[in-house]
Amino acid sequence: QVQLVESGGELVQAGDSLTLTCAASGRAFSSYTMGWFRQAPGKEREFVAAIIWTGRSTYYADSVKGRFTISRDNAKNTVYLQMNSLKLEDTAVYYCAADPRSGYRSITSYNYWGQGTQVTVSS
Repeated sequence: QVQLVESGGELVQAGDSLTLTCAASGRAFSSYTMGWFRQAPGKEREFVAAIIWTGRSTYYADSVKGRFTISRDNAKNTVYLQMNSLKLEDTAVYYCAADPRSGYRSITSYNYWGQGTQVTVSS
């Protein structure tokens, strides 16, 4: 069993940077692929980024590629999402997820989810 707690979301201005943190409980954390997803008001939850257990491979949605960076610290059971050059359309609740059964981009693939943290980007 894994519990995930996201933090770091806040109100920022367009162009600002922000780092989200996902703290995980459970000894198996270091073996899990981890993902970040987001859900904007009135929209479906969508894939943002994922990182395999070693941290050596990362994957991004086209909309955030070059602006966001996912990383992890297995010693701290933590995964991060560094977000740069934030845009209005990045406004959403951001969710951390763990242990996908198959494709890392698929929402239905993940076994564990956090409660989310709100990121609001203003002009």
